[in-house]
Amino acid sequence: MPRHSDQTTEQMIEADRREPDVAQFAGGVSSDAHHAALRASVRLLGRLLGEALTRHEGADLLELVERVRGLAREPEDEDLHALLAEVDPATAVVLARAFTAYFQLVNVTEQQHRYAELATGEAGPLAVAVERIGAALAGGDIDADLVADVLARLEYRPVFTAHPTEASRRSVLELLRKVADQTTALADASRPAQERPLAERRLAELVDQLWQTDEIRIAKPDPSDEARTAIYYLQSLAEDVVPGLLAELDRVLAGIDVELPATARPLRFGTWAGGDRDGNPNVTPEMTLQVLELQHDFGLRTLIAQVEDLLRELTTSSRIVAVSEELMSSLQQDAAALPVTWESVRRLNAEEPYRLKLSFIRVRLQRTRDRLAAGTAHEPGRDYLGLPELIDDLVLVRDSMLADGDRLTGDGAILRAIRTAVAMGAGLATMDVREHSGKHHAALAELFDRLGELSTPYEELDREERKELLSAELRGRRPLVGAGVDPGPAATASLDLMASIRTALDTYGPDVVETYIVSMTHDVDDLLAVVLLAREAGLVEIGRDAAATTARLGFAPLFETVAELELAGPLLRTLLEDPGYRRVVAARGDVQEIMLGYSDSSKDAGIAASQWQIHRAQRALRDIAREFGVVLRLFHGRGGSVGRGGGPTGEAIMSQPYGSLDGPIKITEQGEVISDKYTLPTLGRQNLETALAAVLEASLLHRTSLLPPDVLEGWNSTMDLVAGRGQEVYRTLVRDPELVPFFSGATPVDELGKLNIGSRPSKRPGGAGGLDDLRAIPWVFGWTQSRIILPGWYGVGSGLAAAREAGRGETLAEMYGSWAFFRTFVSNVSMTLAKTDLDIAARYVEALVPGAATHLFDSIRKEHARTVSEVLAVTGQAELLESAPVLRRTLELRDHYLAPLHALQVSLLARTRAVPDGEEPDPDLQRALLLTINGISAGLRNTG
Repeated sequence: MPRHSDQTTEQMIEADRREPDVAQFAGGVSSDAHHAALRASVRLLGRLLGEALTRHEGADLLELVERVRGLAREPEDEDLHALLAEVDPATAVVLARAFTAYFQLVNVTEQQHRYAELATGEAGPLAVAVERIGAALAGGDIDADLVADVLARLEYRPVFTAHPTEASRRSVLELLRKVADQTTALADASRPAQERPLAERRLAELVDQLWQTDEIRIAKPDPSDEARTAIYYLQSLAEDVVPGLLAELDRVLAGIDVELPATARPLRFGTWAGGDRDGNPNVTPEMTLQVLELQHDFGLRTLIAQVEDLLRELTTSSRIVAVSEELMSSLQQDAAALPVTWESVRRLNAEEPYRLKLSFIRVRLQRTRDRLAAGTAHEPGRDYLGLPELIDDLVLVRDSMLADGDRLTGDGAILRAIRTAVAMGAGLATMDVREHSGKHHAALAELFDRLGELSTPYEELDREERKELLSAELRGRRPLVGAGVDPGPAATASLDLMASIRTALDTYGPDVVETYIVSMTHDVDDLLAVVLLAREAGLVEIGRDAAATTARLGFAPLFETVAELELAGPLLRTLLEDPGYRRVVAARGDVQEIMLGYSDSSKDAGIAASQWQIHRAQRALRDIAREFGVVLRLFHGRGGSVGRGGGPTGEAIMSQPYGSLDGPIKITEQGEVISDKYTLPTLGRQNLETALAAVLEASLLHRTSLLPPDVLEGWNSTMDLVAGRGQEVYRTLVRDPELVPFFSGATPVDELGKLNIGSRPSKRPGGAGGLDDLRAIPWVFGWTQSRIILPGWYGVGSGLAAAREAGRGETLAEMYGSWAFFRTFVSNVSMTLAKTDLDIAARYVEALVPGAATHLFDSIRKEHARTVSEVLAVTGQAELLESAPVLRRTLELRDHYLAPLHALQVSLLARTRAVPDGEEPDPDLQRALLLTINGISAGLRNTG
């Protein structure tokens, strides 16, 4: 790679160009060969499903399913709607289950073939990224010190959240994973032909078991159930994905003479299950501690299993190799602390020092698990107090190998075990705690008003007055709560939460809970308030300088609306100018986390304004963090759908503003995205590797702008036009008084709460029943069910048209060709438009929307047509997905099976809503309706 100074702007942009992978976002394949293999697998699974249906429900029912599917190819066919209107509730249940099961099977086999296609490349994402980094090193664009510096803080952290868009039960997911494994085995050409009949029988058995399994949860899950689902995926990743992925990172870095320290943490995981309190009354301090105990029980089991694998493998004899004095000394200490273990292992393993050490490690891990379960005290040398002690023991074994010159073994299984332990920890994931800013102010109002020192009640203070009060109080040392004093219900709730965090940190170590996220952050006082409450609980102690300050917890504002995003930069500046808060940041290693909310900002102002303001906010935050010498850790709160910031993760990372990524990044993994990415370990590996490669490359090679300032300013002003006009058009629609009855009528949003897919209520408590009370997740989920998918595109067409009418047509084409942010944005909108079907949506509107609100559908149709036209003008294509014809065929095939579900859902919604007030609908009618929600979600993917 030539030095930047030797390249033109056009050459640098072309070298950096990435084509959006629409197939990856849609969950499909892109080549004819893999499409043919996928179709063969789908035919096989479809046949087995039909046979299961016949066995359990009879041939007549299978005939009905095929008849409905045939009629559904023409959405306007009145025969279909007449047929479904006559179907009794019990039969409707079976119909919905049949089409839902079909999509579940199609999805899992698509995942298989998607991975098979991705794996055919000569080099994986990490190899490609590191090759670019190596070229930059060789060309002098970056130096070795920068690479070492960035690697030391490199951290990609997917955070598993418990949002209500995952409609599949874990029991179903486990069955589907077995189906995938069996389908892969059948496709193995090396498998003996005589084994095929039994393999097909096993596959038929699994498909039959899937039909026998109820897709609908009997009861709403509580946060511990959601935690178990997260643990299911995390354990799979720890066992099947993380060791190999981090070994690959080691391998490719070694190719450019770069060594990653054994204790580096380029990958780790986060979770919100049990910690996200905002609007969820089920997440109590007791529940948080219960979930953390559950995580550590499973995490320690995983660690113990990995150590046992090492025990079986590392049979090195001290008769053959030399062992370090440090290791031999540690064995003497272990023998003294654990004499029973020593007596049981020394006879057989006396000359196998690595096995001896690993035996002690295994026992200490087992005793740690027992201690945590029993709640007893730590015994030094006999169990582990925290992860660092375990890592030190494992590193001691590796160091002994390296000291003897055994680099091959030292960089083998033992290094993989160290890297996995560092990545996963003893609890598999680090928990974030999130709470609404209003809760903290309510707590402080009780505390300050009881003191009686304020001339004006705390709740009546304006923002500036609160800031001055809280800043001064933070620098002081007096407690706000006296011993034996009842602080009030709001203060008690906040202080109990802080006490539970302190208990967790004392019990499990500093990584168990790292960040307290303040949702609905409007100003500096919202952050200072929670820091003050943390000080009351002993989590923060602000000294005279940074060295004398203790902060066991970090604090992150969450900016959720466009207005808040606009003020994000100035707010960070004011925060870092506060001497007390700046010391807290310094005590946390000079790292400041900021969470960016994609969902509410999109619901508030539309997709164009949301995406653009998040991009601009990142630039402002980047500049201010640099000015204050702080490392910025951005936390992207993305959902699965485009309307909530969704899209391919790697492309999203590479399209961030230059310099905004400097090693660490957190990104939420929500709802159905988790099962789509991580149900199959092979695909989980591919997704994690793609994202990790993007983080590494962006942190090292995207530190400065590739564009001259005048070009960038022209693009900025064009995007201002697109976002500004898009926001106006979007808000005109959503602020129409008929929008709420239109949305409630045209979508199953009111029925969504009965699906038992999340512990968090779909509406905010205490609201008046309007749009503002509805959370962003069901807002997107509802529109998707009726195929309008409005949050993913509405307003974009008007925005692009405004820019074109202002003479910016050529600029738009240039932006699409050369600006990763804009290209990714347009690509994601294009995919959403391809999934939108307003002919299907029209059935919902005609049958279910009150007459006074139906006129809004005309506005929706016009903006949709405008958006399609403008997107095609920007991309230079004649039709959506023109560059991905195989994917287009895949989506068309899915529509043949989605159409019956949509038609059935419209019929069932009409019948359910016709039940008189005070009466309960037929249980089968309700169940059939909820099954259609499940099925459409499975068929469309990226639904929330």
